[in-house]
Amino acid sequence: MKKMFLLLVVPLVAGTAAAKDKMQGTIVSESSVSCGSQAKGKKETVQVMCQEYVIRTDTTEYHVRQEKEGHKAMLPVNAPVELSLSKDRMKFTVNGKGYEMLVVSESAAPAGAPASQKP
Repeated sequence: MKKMFLLLVVPLVAGTAAAKDKMQGTIVSESSVSCGSQAKGKKETVQVMCQEYVIRTDTTEYHVRQEKEGHKAMLPVNAPVELSLSKDRMKFTVNGKGYEMLVVSESAAPAGAPASQKP
C-alpha cells in the first residue's frame, strides 16, 4: 500500500515543482556597471564594464549581470522573459533566445509596480 501511495504522489509532486520553477517576468531596466578591472601594463589598469539588468516578476526584482565578458548582447527593455532560478544563477529566455546570468541582488517588487507582462 505504501509503495502504491509513493508511486502516485512522487510524480505529482515532481510535476508541481517543475511547473513552479518557470516564472514570468519583464526586463524593466539596463545599466552599465563596473565589474572589475583589467591590467593593461605594469602600472595601467582599465575598468571593465558589463550590463546589469533588472528583471521584475510579480513579487520580486532581480538584479542580474552577465557572467562572461563574451556575452555582450543588449537585451530589449520591457521585453517579457520566462525565467528559472538555480542558487545564484538565473536562466531566462528573451525573444526565443536563452541566457544565463549571475543574480547579484534581489528585493521585493515596489508597491504599485505593474505586474509582469504575459506573453
